[in-house]
Amino acid sequence: MNKVAVYPGTFDPITYGHLDILEMGCKIFDEIVICIAERAEKNTLFTLEERVSTVSYIVKDFDNVSVEPLTGLLVKRMEMGGIKFILRGLRAVSDFDYELQMALTNSELDSEIVTVFLPGKHEHLFLSSSIVREVAIHGGDVSKFVPEYVKHKIELKLRGKTCL
Repeated sequence: MNKVAVYPGTFDPITYGHLDILEMGCKIFDEIVICIAERAEKNTLFTLEERVSTVSYIVKDFDNVSVEPLTGLLVKRMEMGGIKFILRGLRAVSDFDYELQMALTNSELDSEIVTVFLPGKHEHLFLSSSIVREVAIHGGDVSKFVPEYVKHKIELKLRGKTCL
């Protein structure tokens, strides 16, 4: 039986921290489905379609990773695919509070769901998509935080271009 996990998030943009978690997750799970969430309450830089396109390109060399949009409840998507594992990264203690709430909520919605928390690599523990966006918006260099392809997409977006 294949061990399949979903790796949910907004990935706005995908960072080296996300990729650290994905690489570690690939050592644990046979397959990982990156579910890119549409979250109206988040003021995203990229559209859902742009995020799906960018992440798909970045992970194209991972044999056991797929990418799809998530517009509804994660638990519903998991039920449709028979998936019981959620992969989540932790950067700091502050992440844990939110992540624990989400894990407990998902467990209440489906008692068979197991959330697997992985710590990020120490060199990326401070990194978040929000920080990357903020640095980029103010003209800072984000090349240490995101792959070159993502940096290029950010630059295009900040110049008002569509990034598909």
